[in-house]
Amino acid sequence: MKVIAIVSAKGGVGKTTLTANLATALQREGVATLLVVDMDPQNALGLHFGADPRSLAGVSRASLAGEDWGSVCVQSPSGVHVLPYGVVNESDRVAFERHLDAHPNWLEQQLQGLELPEDAVVLIDTPPGPSVYMQQALSAAQVVVVVSLPDAASYAALALMQRLVHTYCTPRPDFSETLYVLNQVDGARQLSKDITRVMQDNLGERLVGVVHEDQAVREALAYDQSVLEYDPQGQAADDLRKCARVLAQRLRLPLAGAAQ
Repeated sequence: MKVIAIVSAKGGVGKTTLTANLATALQREGVATLLVVDMDPQNALGLHFGADPRSLAGVSRASLAGEDWGSVCVQSPSGVHVLPYGVVNESDRVAFERHLDAHPNWLEQQLQGLELPEDAVVLIDTPPGPSVYMQQALSAAQVVVVVSLPDAASYAALALMQRLVHTYCTPRPDFSETLYVLNQVDGARQLSKDITRVMQDNLGERLVGVVHEDQAVREALAYDQSVLEYDPQGQAADDLRKCARVLAQRLRLPLAGAAQ
């Protein structure tokens, strides 16, 4: 099982949307078992897979009730398995976060308890910035994918993300590497092009994907589809496929067959 934490130091970078579409792209590339876990109280990841945002079921409520995660796992039409955060009241959210804070390796243990196939890939979505959810995800991940925008604020925030990875990941012998994806790149704006060039120069092969600004990404969610289904010939869909292929090759992910 390969566990990948998808993280960002600041909000508004399109991390959850990227997580969902990258999961679909990896599944289409041939990852046999693909699981996405929503560790963000916004409970938005499931929306990209057709889940009901009003559903109470999720890892938060199941964990508080001592229930097995298998009872709240759903499979999307694309074949991706989804563990939503679920809907909880404020007191339960606080209780859940206290539990996570008291048990730093809780998420890792929960994932091991699922007894997924050896070739399974797990993507974990978290809130932006430091939080107990990010700490859990970083502590469980063998690979971290940092999502950033091509703007000055996002570029400056990379140092914070690097410090968090150094604290929770680098000391562990099972941790592999930190990779980066640059999202919402606008080729018509000079600043966007300049920062993209700087990140390409500084990060080299660690920059595994550049996803361009594409209105189809927002439209796809409105129609309960991934962008690969909604606009398969579009720029963003092509970028996501390329990112998935590079990621699969970089992590030596076992692929079941050819891309769909």
